[in-house]
Amino acid sequence: MPLFMDVHTIEGGVTAAAVAEAHKADLQTQGKYGVDYLRYWVDEANGQIFCLVDAPDAETASAVHREAHGLVADAVHPVVEGT
Repeated sequence: MPLFMDVHTIEGGVTAAAVAEAHKADLQTQGKYGVDYLRYWVDEANGQIFCLVDAPDAETASAVHREAHGLVADAVHPVVEGT
């Protein structure tokens, strides 16, 4: 399946703990969509979250976020893993 990196911007900042809870919700929801949320990164001060996801397409990846917690990404980029 293709890989995607999605980017969220949360006005006012975000905590790593809050993102961890949202990621747990993604993991609980992803199976029914055939998606695998692999990793995420958080920039607390700037309110940015970056999620790496293995998904059939960007729309399906977004559907998991929408159902799990409602925090849909501002952008979803197809990516290729490098070494």
